[in-house]
Amino acid sequence: MIDLSQQLATELSLKPRQIQSALELLAEGATIPFIARYRKERTGEMTEIQLRQLSDRFAYLTELQERKQTILATIREQGRLTPELHHQIEGCTQKTELEDLYLPYRPKRRTRATTAREQGLGPLAERIGSLNRPQIQIQSLQPEAQSFMDEDKGIKTVEEALQGAADILAEGVAERAEIRSRVRDWISREGMFLSRIPSEHPEGSTQYEMYRQFQAPYSQIAPHNLLALLRGESEKILTVELSFDEAAVLSRLERDLIQSRSPVIRQFYQKMIKDAFTRLIKPSLLKSLITDKKAWADQESIQTFATNLRDLLLAAPAGMKPTLAIDPGFRTGCKLALIDQTGKFLEHQTIYPHTGANKRQQAISILRELIHNYRIQLIAIGNGTAGRETDGFVAEAIQDLDPKPIKVMVNESGASVYSASTVAIEEFPHLDITVRGAISIGRRLQDPLAELVKIEPKSIGVGQYQHDVDQKRLKQKLEETVESCVNFVGVDLNTASKHLLTFVSGITPTIANNIIHYRDQQGAFQDRKQLLKVSKLGAKAFQQAAGFLRIRDGDHPLDNTAVHPESYDLVQRILSDHQLPLTDLPRAAEQLQRLDLKQYISDAIGEPTLRDILEELKKPGRDPRAQFTYAQFREDIREISDLRTGMILEGIVTNVANFGAFVDIGVHQDGLVHISQMANYFVKDPKQVVKVGQVVRVKVLEVNEPLKRIGLSIKAAS
Repeated sequence: MIDLSQQLATELSLKPRQIQSALELLAEGATIPFIARYRKERTGEMTEIQLRQLSDRFAYLTELQERKQTILATIREQGRLTPELHHQIEGCTQKTELEDLYLPYRPKRRTRATTAREQGLGPLAERIGSLNRPQIQIQSLQPEAQSFMDEDKGIKTVEEALQGAADILAEGVAERAEIRSRVRDWISREGMFLSRIPSEHPEGSTQYEMYRQFQAPYSQIAPHNLLALLRGESEKILTVELSFDEAAVLSRLERDLIQSRSPVIRQFYQKMIKDAFTRLIKPSLLKSLITDKKAWADQESIQTFATNLRDLLLAAPAGMKPTLAIDPGFRTGCKLALIDQTGKFLEHQTIYPHTGANKRQQAISILRELIHNYRIQLIAIGNGTAGRETDGFVAEAIQDLDPKPIKVMVNESGASVYSASTVAIEEFPHLDITVRGAISIGRRLQDPLAELVKIEPKSIGVGQYQHDVDQKRLKQKLEETVESCVNFVGVDLNTASKHLLTFVSGITPTIANNIIHYRDQQGAFQDRKQLLKVSKLGAKAFQQAAGFLRIRDGDHPLDNTAVHPESYDLVQRILSDHQLPLTDLPRAAEQLQRLDLKQYISDAIGEPTLRDILEELKKPGRDPRAQFTYAQFREDIREISDLRTGMILEGIVTNVANFGAFVDIGVHQDGLVHISQMANYFVKDPKQVVKVGQVVRVKVLEVNEPLKRIGLSIKAAS
């Protein structure tokens, strides 16, 4: 039996002790964010990425081990388990390899070989197999088959007997694991994906034109190309095949399987091998190879989606400031929502700046009055329909104000999904759906993370082909990403929504609800220890969650840091030893820079945790996200028709794919910066150059107004 710890250590380039410790912590119910942050000593400072890789691979190998035991038991019951086969099965590290070994023993539906065996042709197949040797020469196989003719069994001719024997031998060839492995490897190396668009779809009539005459090697096809091919095939617009040199494969099989020099035997075997390959091996292997490649494309696309989502969730917050949020509209008007510095909704109004001069002047008066009355510092404008027109209207309305609020166009992807969700209905049961959308736009400017966690990640609009990939894997990966981001930033215990709290390490939806209930009944938390008074929040949940929950202006200064309560005594001892105040943590941290950490190392707390503690003392309560920046769209560029090649514009990255990045330049249609236009050097992965939410300068290379396509360049704008 394979030593899982040793295998995982080898695969992940870690020590077996690290693997074992991490697996023990996971088995105890510790979350990955908690282990990565607060159990560095036990895991040898394994990162969150390493821990997730370990968790995923351990789950795979555990499933594989369980499958091995089931297969071994099945073969053992058949009385066909040999020591060699047992060793081969135990040594498998991939499910495909295991299933190939199991194939000859798998219960199967009736086949041509099954019928031939029932007709008593098994001995004939064995006899012909024994003749496949270099030293044996025969003139005909008919004498060998003559004695197997039996009309009662349906064998009326010698040819039928030989065909039955060939069927038995063909099935044996098709079920040999080493043969399937060799053919699979050959197609993986040499195969080509080909696609065509049938003649009933005229040129230029589909969104798949680039795939009209398309080919790409199996080993090199890009994930987005494969997913597009499979989608086009499912929509019956594309015909897709995995093509390869079948003659070369058959020639290789013949060299490997035919030992006889006798023309009779060679001819029989050539025909049998071709049948085995064409009828039994090829269909199942092609299906398996496409499935495997699809799984790879899914994984790559899901990872890109997760990276984009992480960048979006960790986008710099504008800050918790009084905000006026606008959900733009033409005929139906612009919905205004006023939000205070805690994110609390105050009131809403509707203005009609795009329905005539009188209405516009009235809208300006209302807007200016609201800005004055609520001391608005931020104005968030949704970037959907009427967004740029509303942006221009707001610029006009506030041009002479002093101080002037910061005006920002906000990507409203998913706002409508949130507005109609149970989360929004629970938050604002009596508000119109459009007002809820405006509130969401304003809050995502104040704090993107706190607001976007309420929206199903797939609806945020930072992925491609998200409906084509494995939905279970996608959901798991995106939930892990949200969990990672929430715990990286930390959560204000006294302002966090129930939905945000559910992503905190150790906090279940029930506990999150109970925290909100306790806060409503007892008032703001003043101390992390109060969490233990929350219903169903026991010692284990407290241990997992406490370090990620912040209390601003509470009773204990360390409650507004990522220092875990289990380390409070140590921090106070260190400060006491050096006669430093707990009330001025940054000054204390500055004086501890030359501290010899080794004198405070114990069995429970080692140097990694001590380093983290000192870092936290330097910046208590500081948000780890970047400083807030936003794109300045040109006022005279509002539609794609306003664009001209050669223009240099500012924009914001809205999506990153493995072929380039999409950039919002304020014209309702994102432009594409192809990977070749990203930098003055070779770019292998666009995510290494840009990220979602980044402000970039771009040059307009191409404008195709009918197709609404905009080609942009970052390198040409630098």
